[in-house]
Amino acid sequence: MEQSLPKRDPPNPLTPSFEAVLIRHGLGPLRRTQAPVALQVNLGKLCNQACHHCHVDAGPKRTEVMTLSTAQRLLDLLATSSCIREIDITGGAPELNPNFRWLVTNARSRGYQVKVRCNLTVLFEPGMDWLADFYRQENVHLICSLPCYRPENVERQRGRGVFAKSIAALRQLNQLGYGRELRLDLVYNPLDAALPPAQAQLEARYREELGRDFGIVFDRLLTITNMPINRFARQLQEDGKLSEYMGLLVNHFNPATVDGLMCRSLVSVGWDGRLFDCDFNQMLELPISPVRRTPLTIWQIDDLSTLRGSRIVTGPHCFGCTAGAGSSCSGALA
Repeated sequence: MEQSLPKRDPPNPLTPSFEAVLIRHGLGPLRRTQAPVALQVNLGKLCNQACHHCHVDAGPKRTEVMTLSTAQRLLDLLATSSCIREIDITGGAPELNPNFRWLVTNARSRGYQVKVRCNLTVLFEPGMDWLADFYRQENVHLICSLPCYRPENVERQRGRGVFAKSIAALRQLNQLGYGRELRLDLVYNPLDAALPPAQAQLEARYREELGRDFGIVFDRLLTITNMPINRFARQLQEDGKLSEYMGLLVNHFNPATVDGLMCRSLVSVGWDGRLFDCDFNQMLELPISPVRRTPLTIWQIDDLSTLRGSRIVTGPHCFGCTAGAGSSCSGALA
């Protein structure tokens, strides 16, 4: 049975302070350079999968889900925050939240662009036969996890049978216009303790392999570095590779990635209404805390544009977003 475990990174005396590295390069301390334009909403930790690399520790037995009253407060806050243009919905499998459909419909009716981070297999869960048509109806931008174009690699990371279901889901979405007139992006995560390969070259390979073998089309491939948080961090620790992986991230720190970090233009809200600089900070229990370390919630702020210029909470995991070509929820940064 899954259970909540300590969230913070284990101390590693060999890992330098991320803030100190930024300052050494004349880039710190890290602050928002603008009012946030995107609100990333984590609807909870309930998921139909339990992937090895998951920084959320999501799974079928998790019970943390956003309530309708919290979702309603989110919409009220958006009404007074003219800076926000895009709502980025994640989880867990966000579609399993009973308020998912309500939130998407209301956000779209108010003119917001809506992204949903979908694991693909959720389309085949009992009672979810409406989902693909709903995506098309609401013109949702889909960002779908597919860590490889080969079944053995996908199933090693995500479980038996996931590849076949993922391909079936992509074909269904293609038939509805996704990858053509509707936006469909795919996400790659490395299988091991390594940085992603070059995004453009890997995207070309995905197009070739998926197109030739399955007739699948998509818009972009986003390469995302596995973050040393929760499940992936524990796996590294059990394998005796956590220090080695942190060394890889630190040694490949790229100053050119810092300007494009998602935390500089995004704010993240947890299933319980607390506000964070990013989804990774959310999983490490590092909330935005402007006053005496008291976590800021959606009930304590009336305009998200007031976060312009605010200092961003950082930690060792931030080296994951700044290593190599960089990594964010929108893929490579440099």
